[in-house]
Amino acid sequence: MFDKILTFIKEAKAELTKVNWPTKKQTLNYTMLVVAVSLVVAAFLGGLDYLFGMILREFLIK
Repeated sequence: MFDKILTFIKEAKAELTKVNWPTKKQTLNYTMLVVAVSLVVAAFLGGLDYLFGMILREFLIK
């Protein structure tokens, strides 16, 4: 049992050395992209919510 755990840890460490880790600049750029896309989607969905709410108030809830 202990041998299997030790083998797993060694193989995991070997695989982690093969990973192509992003640079600090790439990580910052990707993070800013995710934040920007999230804000755009939030604004779009908020606008749709406002529009549909206005339509409901104007035409259905008189």
